[in-house]
Amino acid sequence: MTPQSADDPWFDLIPQGLIEFNERGRVLRSNPASHRLLGERVPTGMSLNMASARVQTLTSWDAPLTLLSLTPTSPPLWVEDRELTGNLCATVHVSSSAEGSTHYLCSIANKSAPEGIEPNQAPEQLLHELSTILESSPAGIAYQRGDVLVRCNRRFERMLGFKPGSLTGMPLDDLLAGDPRINRVVTQSNQELLRSGQYESELEITLPDQTTRWYALSIRRIGSTHGPIETIAVLSDITGMRSQQAQLEALGRDRDLMFSLSAVGIAFVRNGVVQSANPALSTLLERSQNDIVGHPLTSLFAGDNHAADASEMMDALHQHGIWHGERALGHPRGMPLWAELNLRLVNQVQPEEGFIVSFVNVDDRHRAEQNLTLQAERTRAILDSVFVGIVTLDSHGIVWMNRSARRMFGGDLNDFVGLPLSTVATSDIDHPFRMTDYLDDLQDGQSHTFECQVVGRDGRVFWVVGNAVVTLNGANERQITYALLDIDRRRQAEALSAEAQATLQRIIEMAPMTIMLFDARTLRVIQANQGASAFINTEASNALLKTPEMFLDAERARIIRSDLMLSLDSGAPLHREYGSAQGANSQVWDVNYLPLSREDQSADQLLMVASDVSEQRAAEQARLDAAITQREMLVKEVHHRIKNNLQGVAGLLQQIAARKPEVASAISEVVGQVQAIAQVYGLQVGSSGPLHLQSVVEAIAQSVQRTFGRQIVLSFEGPTAGCWQLPEAESIPIALSLNELLTNAHKHGKGMQPLTCSVHCTEQGVNIDIRNPGQLTDGFSVDRVRGGVSGLGLVRALLPRRSSKLSMLQDGPLVLTRIELTPPGIALVPIAPPPQERPSGQQIALWPQ
Repeated sequence: MTPQSADDPWFDLIPQGLIEFNERGRVLRSNPASHRLLGERVPTGMSLNMASARVQTLTSWDAPLTLLSLTPTSPPLWVEDRELTGNLCATVHVSSSAEGSTHYLCSIANKSAPEGIEPNQAPEQLLHELSTILESSPAGIAYQRGDVLVRCNRRFERMLGFKPGSLTGMPLDDLLAGDPRINRVVTQSNQELLRSGQYESELEITLPDQTTRWYALSIRRIGSTHGPIETIAVLSDITGMRSQQAQLEALGRDRDLMFSLSAVGIAFVRNGVVQSANPALSTLLERSQNDIVGHPLTSLFAGDNHAADASEMMDALHQHGIWHGERALGHPRGMPLWAELNLRLVNQVQPEEGFIVSFVNVDDRHRAEQNLTLQAERTRAILDSVFVGIVTLDSHGIVWMNRSARRMFGGDLNDFVGLPLSTVATSDIDHPFRMTDYLDDLQDGQSHTFECQVVGRDGRVFWVVGNAVVTLNGANERQITYALLDIDRRRQAEALSAEAQATLQRIIEMAPMTIMLFDARTLRVIQANQGASAFINTEASNALLKTPEMFLDAERARIIRSDLMLSLDSGAPLHREYGSAQGANSQVWDVNYLPLSREDQSADQLLMVASDVSEQRAAEQARLDAAITQREMLVKEVHHRIKNNLQGVAGLLQQIAARKPEVASAISEVVGQVQAIAQVYGLQVGSSGPLHLQSVVEAIAQSVQRTFGRQIVLSFEGPTAGCWQLPEAESIPIALSLNELLTNAHKHGKGMQPLTCSVHCTEQGVNIDIRNPGQLTDGFSVDRVRGGVSGLGLVRALLPRRSSKLSMLQDGPLVLTRIELTPPGIALVPIAPPPQERPSGQQIALWPQ
C-alpha cells in the first residue's frame, strides 16, 4: 500500500482512510474515507485514548512500544486483526514535522473488493479512480523509479512548462537539462532521500512570457530500500502565499519602522502589562526599555489613584473599543509629565488580545492652560483687590464687576447681572451710562474718558471718573469694560485744599517775616510776600520771575546764589546769618533754606524764610559782654586772694623756721615754692588768659633773689622774647621748676658771686640757661636722678615730658643748667596792637546797603 503525506492536497480525496496523529495521541486530522470505512467519526483534536478499541488497534496506539520503534527510514507497520478490525487493515508510517515533532499517518483499507465491483475488475477500477484523482488535483504529482519519471499528472507538466504527456517515461537527465535550478533541487533531494527518505523545498520557476512562480516541493521515498529508488513528488503552487508573505513582511517592516521611528510614544499592552514600547516612549519618559516593558501600565502614571484610573479606562475601552484622555505620567525630574493617551483594542471581539496605547506630549499645552487659568484667577483676584471699580458689560447687560464696584454700587453681583449700567445713573439724559453705542463705535485699543455722578442702591450720590474700553471675552465676542474711580472725596479734598491754600496765602502775605519761593532749576522767584521787601530793599513784586542777580547787588546776589545751590546740592535744610551795616546802625538777618521735593526725587522748589534778628543779637551781645566783665572781675579777685593767702602761708612757714632752726633749710625750700606759686597768681591778677613767659621768669627770679639775698643777673635774647606765652595748665609747673633750679644754683654755688639766668628765644622754642659756680661729679647725669618732692627730682617730675627737656653740663668753672621748652608747652603769639574801639558783635556775612 502506498504511503501518503498529510501535507498532500488530495488528502481528503483519496479513497483510502487516512488518520494523522502525533506522538501524544492527539488526532491532527482525518479524511472522509476513514469515517466511511470505520463507520464512526474521528474528529480533529480527539485523543486516541478516548477512541474505540478498533481505532486504537488500527493506529497501533494500543502498542506504544511498536510505534516508538518506528523511524522515518523503517518500512511501514502492517496492522491486521480480524477479531477487532474485521475486513479492515492498516499501515502506519512515521515522519518528522518542521518543528521537530513526530507525526504518524495511518492508512486504512478494506481487504475485500468494493461493493458492486467484481474481483477481477478491482485493480482496473482502483487505477481509474486514482488517475481521476491525480488529474483533478490542483497539485502537480509525479512518480519516479530510478532515473525515469514513470508517471505524472498534467498539472505537474504545466507547472514545469512542459507539454502535456511529454514527461511520462522521460529520463531524469533530460528533465534536469531543462533548468539548472531543477537540477540543483533534484541533486539535493537525492542526497536527502538516501539519508532520511523525504525532502521538502521551495522551487522558483520562470517560464517564458509568464511571471515567476513559486512552488512547494515535497518528495518522499516509497517502496523497499532494496532496488531502484521510488519516489513520489508533489508540487504545490505557493506563489500567492509567497506574495502574501512578502506583503506581510513589508507590512511588518513598515509597522516596525513606524513603531520605532514614530515621534509619538507607542506601547502594546496585554493583561495590563506593557509588552513592548518604542524608543519615543523611552525618550518621553526618560526611562529605559527595561523600566517600561514588563511593568503594569499604571506604573507609568503619577499619583496614587492608579487603580481608579485603570478601572475607568478599561471600562470605557471594553465598551467602546477606544479611549482617549490626559494623564499625568511619572518623570525622573520629579514634576509630573502630562500626556494625551489614546487606547485602542487590537481585536474588539477578543479584548484579551490587548490594546495599543499612544502617548502624545501635551505637557507644555497643559501647563500653559494651567498658567492661563491661574493667570485668570490671579487677574480676578487682583481686580477684586484694587480700589478702582471694574464693570464688564455685553449686549445683554452687566456680566461681571469687582468688589470695589459692588461696594461702590451698594449691592452684590447677582443684583446687577443682566441689567444695564444706567441702573446706577442719575436722571441726566446725557449721562455716560446711558450711552450704549460704545460696543459699535469704539475700535480696539480706543477708550472714552468721562466724569459723572452715580446713584448707589443705598441712595448715596457721588462723583466718579471713568474710562470705557472694548475687550473680547472667551467666545471672542465684544464687551465693554468700565474702570470707575470714586472721586467724591477727591473733590471734597480739592475744595478743602483750595480753601487751605487761600488761607495759607493770606497767612504768608500777613507774616512779619520774609518768605520767598525759588524755582530749583532756574533759581527764579516764584512767590514772595510783602515781608520780603525789607530783605531785598525793593518791592516784592519786582522780584517775581527774576533771579537774585536781577534785583540784588552783585556781592549780595553771589552770596545768596551760593547758599541756594549749596542747599539744593545737599538736599537738606541750610541755616545762615547775614549781617549788614549802614552808618552807625547794623542789621542781622536769620535765613533758612529748605528744598521742597517728593520722596526719592530731586527738589523742584526751594523755600527761603528770613527774619530780622538785629535787636535780638544786640541784646544777646550786651548780655554776653556783661557776663564776661563780671567773670574777669571774679577771677581777678580769686587770684588776688589766693596770692595773699599763699604769702600768709609763706610768712607762717618763715616764723616756724625761725623758731626751729633744725628744719629751717627744708622750710626755706617750701617757702620758695609757695612764693613761686604766689608769684604766678599775682601775675594772673592783672591779666586774662595765658601768662607771658618773660613775666613769669622775671617774677620767679625776683622772688628767689629776695628770699636768699643773692643777686641774679637776668637777660632775654631773641626777637620773640616777649611773644612766648605759657598755657594756664603749664604756668605753675614751669614756675616751680624754675624756682627749684634757681634755689639749687644758690645752694651749690659757693660764695656770693651773682647767678646768671639767660633766656634765648627763637621761633621754634625757648632755652632757659642758669649758671652758677660749681663742679659736677664725674659721670653725673640728670637722667639718673630719681623723681622726688624737692631739688632735681621735683623738677623732673614737674616738667612736661612732650614739650620740655632738662640738662646739666660743666661749663668751665660754672655749672650750666638748661631748660628747653617747645610747643605745645609754650605758645608763640604775636603781640597785637590794642583795639581802637570795642567790637559791636558777631556776624557771618557783611554787605553794604
